[in-house]
Amino acid sequence: MKKQIPNILTLLNLFSGCIAITMAFQHNFMAVVIWVAIAALFDFLDGAAARLLNAWSPIGKELDSLADLVSFGVAPAATLFMLLRDQLLLPGFLEPAALYMPYLAFLIPAFSAYRLAKFNLDERQTTSFLGLPTPANGLFWISYTYGLQKLAVTNENLFYLTTALILIFSWLMISEIPMFSLKIKSLRLKGNVRPAILVLLMILFMVFRGILGIAGAIVAYILLSLLTPVKGVRNR
Repeated sequence: MKKQIPNILTLLNLFSGCIAITMAFQHNFMAVVIWVAIAALFDFLDGAAARLLNAWSPIGKELDSLADLVSFGVAPAATLFMLLRDQLLLPGFLEPAALYMPYLAFLIPAFSAYRLAKFNLDERQTTSFLGLPTPANGLFWISYTYGLQKLAVTNENLFYLTTALILIFSWLMISEIPMFSLKIKSLRLKGNVRPAILVLLMILFMVFRGILGIAGAIVAYILLSLLTPVKGVRNR
């Protein structure tokens, strides 16, 4: 039974993601943030439980990817779709295509699925990642969407920004850019400097910018990975 505990936690991740999707279609973006955050907690706990109980399994690996696709791919995309459809101000020349533009949001789960499939087959990613992890991408988008909703109807330039970010973050997920893992294996500062810096930055960003600070922390994570050497990725 204990070997099923990580799988149960993974399924709770997926369950939370499904609730987040329903909240998105009700325009309850605060609830989306809460449920995706809960999904992220279960995503962290299932890996921790698997290590603690020595309960790794092929089915657990596949379940984890399926749950992540729902919670950090489909749920953020559904939230962004609702923002693009109902609130974001489009430039005048795009008004004839207004019915179709919101579907840009579904590039997020499409690239998330590719990134997860690639990760499952890529044996180079030992203790770090190649490309932006799907949960980090999902957290960026639920934070960004929540923070943008009050400004969306006031500035058409936000449409250009959002479209550019969709393309950039989709590319980042499938890129070969090394990014450090946030898993903390000991309580010592040595080896955990970057995660500690990131946690401090997230706290500061959230103090000054609220939930939008999560998006700022994900950008900081990307920049820290780009500006410092990342170990744990083997060459081909």
